[in-house]
Amino acid sequence: MSSQVKDLQTSYVQTRLLLALWDLGGSEQKVARGKLTKRIVSKGQKMSDYQGILQDLELQGAIIVAKKGSGVSYTLTSPIGLEVLGAGLRSDEFKFKEGKTIGTWVANSLLRWFRQFDVVVDKPVIADEAVISSYEEFQALVLEVYDKLNYEYNFNNLVPIYRIRRTMGERVSRTEFNDWLLEMQADDIFQLQGGSVEDSAPDKIEDSVSTELDGLRCYARLLKN
Repeated sequence: MSSQVKDLQTSYVQTRLLLALWDLGGSEQKVARGKLTKRIVSKGQKMSDYQGILQDLELQGAIIVAKKGSGVSYTLTSPIGLEVLGAGLRSDEFKFKEGKTIGTWVANSLLRWFRQFDVVVDKPVIADEAVISSYEEFQALVLEVYDKLNYEYNFNNLVPIYRIRRTMGERVSRTEFNDWLLEMQADDIFQLQGGSVEDSAPDKIEDSVSTELDGLRCYARLLKN
């Protein structure tokens, strides 16, 4: 990676790259390397300067890199890629240097993102309500939370478990949340899937579900409507 890119925080460069990919429609279709290059590469830089960051994002599962002949294209994954982008935009490290001019596309992309997504995602929104005392009550509320998160954040029916847990707040204990969510899987209501959360944050992994038999499960997919 060149000195020009090293001068920037890696997380800033990563977030700006993902924002560009999202703005170019990368969550819905492949974006050609040349098109992404024109959007993110500044004067004095080369696309190869970003190779390390692209490789890291691919390893995280945030992007898919497709090669066909000499052509290369990129796709922003859902939900992981959108999760990584959202976390990057909320990070204190994503900020513009004072006096530095940013591209119009950056400003417009940020406005579009904030109009489309509610960025305050980790705050429990129902923490002050009554404690859940039964599996049936838990099931009804989890389905409501799942539908709300899936709709608002366009998770494509693969909702992060840590967000479900945090949205429910203190209404259910950690143990009951784990047990009842696994029971919903046993009842063929949810399929709990593995993978990793955005930025592999330890607190988000802890707020997912783990079992000795199946290991870590980070996402819930609804099987019944």
